[in-house]
Amino acid sequence: MGPVSAFDEPLKKQLGGATAKVMAEHLDLHTVGDLLHHYPRRYEERGRLTALTDLPLDEHVTVVAQVADARIMMFNNGRGKRLEVTLTDGSGRLQLVFFGHGVHKPHKELLPGRRAMFAGKASVFNRKMQLAHPTYQLLDAQDEEEATEAVDAFAGQLLPIYPACKQLDSWRIAKAVDTVLPRAVEAVDPLPPALREGRGFVPLPEALLRIHRPQTKADIEAARDRLRWDEAFVLQVALARRRHAETQLPAKARGPVPGGLLDAFDATLPFTLTEGQQKVTEEIFDALATEHPMHRLLQGEVGSGKTLVALRAMLRVVDAGGQAAMLAPTEVLAQQHHRSITEMMGELAGNWGLWSEAPTGPEGSGRAGTPGGPGPGTKVVLLTGSMGVAARRQALLDLVTGEAGIVIGTHALIEDKVRFHDLGLVVVDEQHRFGVEQRDALRSKANSPGERRSPHLLVMTATPIPRTVAMTVFGDLETSVLDQLPAGRSPIASHVVPAKDKPHFLSRAWERVREEVENGHQAYVVCPRIGDDADEQAEKKGKGRAAKKQDAPEPDAEKRPPLAVLDIADQLARGPLAGLRVEVLHGRMPPDDKDDVMRRFAAGQVDVLVATTVIEVGVNVPNATAMVIMDADRFGVSQLHQLRGRVGRGSAPGLCLLVSEAHEASPARARLGAVAATLDGFELSRIDLEQRREGDVLGQAQSGVRSSLRVLSVIDDEEVIAAAREEAVRVVTDDPGLERLPELRTALDALLDKDREEYLDKG
Repeated sequence: MGPVSAFDEPLKKQLGGATAKVMAEHLDLHTVGDLLHHYPRRYEERGRLTALTDLPLDEHVTVVAQVADARIMMFNNGRGKRLEVTLTDGSGRLQLVFFGHGVHKPHKELLPGRRAMFAGKASVFNRKMQLAHPTYQLLDAQDEEEATEAVDAFAGQLLPIYPACKQLDSWRIAKAVDTVLPRAVEAVDPLPPALREGRGFVPLPEALLRIHRPQTKADIEAARDRLRWDEAFVLQVALARRRHAETQLPAKARGPVPGGLLDAFDATLPFTLTEGQQKVTEEIFDALATEHPMHRLLQGEVGSGKTLVALRAMLRVVDAGGQAAMLAPTEVLAQQHHRSITEMMGELAGNWGLWSEAPTGPEGSGRAGTPGGPGPGTKVVLLTGSMGVAARRQALLDLVTGEAGIVIGTHALIEDKVRFHDLGLVVVDEQHRFGVEQRDALRSKANSPGERRSPHLLVMTATPIPRTVAMTVFGDLETSVLDQLPAGRSPIASHVVPAKDKPHFLSRAWERVREEVENGHQAYVVCPRIGDDADEQAEKKGKGRAAKKQDAPEPDAEKRPPLAVLDIADQLARGPLAGLRVEVLHGRMPPDDKDDVMRRFAAGQVDVLVATTVIEVGVNVPNATAMVIMDADRFGVSQLHQLRGRVGRGSAPGLCLLVSEAHEASPARARLGAVAATLDGFELSRIDLEQRREGDVLGQAQSGVRSSLRVLSVIDDEEVIAAAREEAVRVVTDDPGLERLPELRTALDALLDKDREEYLDKG
């Protein structure tokens, strides 16, 4: 049997159907290779008792301890009995409880002085920590002679503790590993020999043996160093191959056109671009001028001016005869971008008197042209799924004829019937909200009949990304960072409002909203839920937990549903904000109603907008200075930072109040405290990543497949990732097809299954 088939062999053949089924269903382990890459999460030294003082409640735990005493207790007038066993490790105690027929075997085996490994769910009963009906494995011998031999044989050895589940304990996993461990010698080593030897790594088969059955702690470190590097290197090779392949694709260069729309637009700007905007724009312009497609990530702080940078890139492409498409994740954001861009372009066109038609709301379009230039200029059109038939037909016609140079749209842009005359640039806003297939579908529209060209791609995100994540999640993109805020942006003061502990603080929050309105400003109130009939049905079906994906709420918070826009708006209008112009905005409103509310809010005709997270990104109303986020603990760190960025966009200071009923000592309150303590999005993104657990950088959120990272930490292993990236670039540049490195190619195929390969290929 070859090396690949050895690792691909189903566990059922090695372990039997029952155990293999549990591993597949509860641990997502299916093959010999899966199990060999299921590494211990920690190790216990034989003879050393596990600390019992910090066991987490309501979690499945594994402990190594010694029996202090055991006794049978009778109840129900002698008809029932239970066995109570007390464990100790010298620092704490833990009680075990067995009932009914289950008491006989442990009563014989768990005698005072015996040492064993126990597994079960930790709970509290009568103020004592206990495990009810735990499974266990004895770790010492039956008699004194055997015990002495056991001490001699196992003293100092390390017991692997595996990630386990209720259905399969750690030591049963260890026994399964023992069964398949001989196959480790057949592991395919992905590292080129020169690289492995140059960095002093042990061979892969030896690393697998050491991590599963270490003799010393040095064995563990050597194995982890090697396996950590493998994960980083194979992933970076995949990304480097993707970047290399992109450099081979043809694209139409979009160079500068003096005296074009871009120059005219720049001349109308009432402010000077920041150094950051100038630097990032030049990076983008240089990439647009090449005959290979740009693949660039533009990340920046909230309010740093990414939309302006994107518009200038789009105008560069239009000047060069192409079209640009901006893909937004929601209609509200698409309409906001369309409104912002047509307003900026409107000033330009208004100066020349070259509008073919005035902007006409959400279905309008505008034309701007170059004075003395060829042709009448270009249109800026909006395309969404809710547009009327006539407006939609006109927008599609404008795209296919090239009359529209810029289109802003939602998923409607991806539909098969949408055709472009010459799509030169795709701008994807808030990339994490789009699936890979959706982005790829839009990019494919750049191909004219008989041609195979790729458009340039600019991915934008307002969620700052730590460098290590940028090198992995977005490792096939070049990165531009916009971390400088434009002059005149005001600071935002953030405070946690403990509504349950100090209700008068919430009363003061509404007073502050009133004060802002009295001073001529406006405010947002954000709620996690809408509160309409569809919302209620979604909750009943278990679909009402989407807002909890980033951060799980505290147990106390689950006692009631999240606060709802419709309820809170009504309470505010009748109570603390009576007399103010309070309106609502949420995703299930008719599109015309949503646009009407946003237009009136932008015009200052609405004092307080009570909304869901539809206002999270892109909404720009400089006069809005205050935001109150209800049930703030229901949102993720990055999401709170995004929401907060909707205020403080003008000359007046911003205020963000994070309202929560979470207990003062809870993790949720600590999370809110972190948000209130800093406006540094990069710091908050790191906190967010640490709290959410990084998972797989290609993982379920991106490709829907099982995690491939088991040792590598994208939070902590920056040096490893950076070094692996350099080596990967060197290897791929020298041998793009990995023809001389079949072992690396094999490992790449094994790590990146079909779904994950498609994810990388679509970029």
